Amino acid sequence: MLTSIRGLSAATLSVGLLLSAAPAFALDASSQASTTSPEGNVSEEAVVDPAISEELIATSAALDNHGANGSGLVLTTQVERASEPLDETNVSNMGGESGITFSGNIAFTSEYRFRGVDLSGGEFAVQGGFDLSHSSGLYVGTWASNLDEQTVGFGSTEVDVYGGWSGDIAGGLSADVGVIAYLYPDAGAGDFNYVEFYGSLSVAIGPASLTGGVAYAPDQDSLGSTDNLYLYTDLGIGIPDTPITINGHLGYTDGFLTFTNDSKAIDWSIGADLAVGPVTFTAAYVGVEGDVLVDPFGTFTDDAFVLTVAASF
Repeated sequence: MLTSIRGLSAATLSVGLLLSAAPAFALDASSQASTTSPEGNVSEEAVVDPAISEELIATSAALDNHGANGSGLVLTTQVERASEPLDETNVSNMGGESGITFSGNIAFTSEYRFRGVDLSGGEFAVQGGFDLSHSSGLYVGTWASNLDEQTVGFGSTEVDVYGGWSGDIAGGLSADVGVIAYLYPDAGAGDFNYVEFYGSLSVAIGPASLTGGVAYAPDQDSLGSTDNLYLYTDLGIGIPDTPITINGHLGYTDGFLTFTNDSKAIDWSIGADLAVGPVTFTAAYVGVEGDVLVDPFGTFTDDAFVLTVAASF
């Protein structure tokens, strides 16, 4: 847009200069008309009538007055506007504010624990994802982790795809609602993918934050034609003047995704985060209920000390 404006103004300026120079050009031509002949004598045909010169001068003055009070003023105004710097606000408006933000994350963890349950066979896991969010609070994203194919039976990879809305609803109170699909692209025969709806409320009080949430997966073939309800609460307390946050978690599952006889289980964790720029170091002790008849060797439900290094960008 800036190039177009300047191009148009330059063309207008050229026309204006040409019009302004016309009288002077005529006068210059009249003076040049009285020249010497090749023989060195003054040519009588070349001498301009003084009356004509006076008429040209009058015409020039008239054009100058017209330029000061008529179209010449418009030309001058256009040139001045073109030479002025564009207002940054106008440039921003012309470009348009999309309000879209892209972010990513990656993590390396000693084992993958989902609601207390071990899904990587006690082995190292690499995790990460991407998010696209809008200033309105809407967002979509994806996240993935490797699994232990031998023990879990869902293949070697979990891919989560989700979307929802998050934002402030009152002073210090925020909400997050959405839907997530748990996908297992290289699982064997059978139904493994399932969908879950979630919602949470968080409140910040000084250095502390408290979150309460619920996640519900309706009846699906992959859940044994049953549903699954998960309730949880998280508490984080930042230690003043330090980059350390103490975290506590308590969750309750009622449904298919448990390793207990009655399909009910409590999971918990306590840990600490150390933030160093975009990198966060986490150490947590994690536990979940499990019955011997369902998980005889504690493959999925043994307590564990988990170390994680995560970064966002």
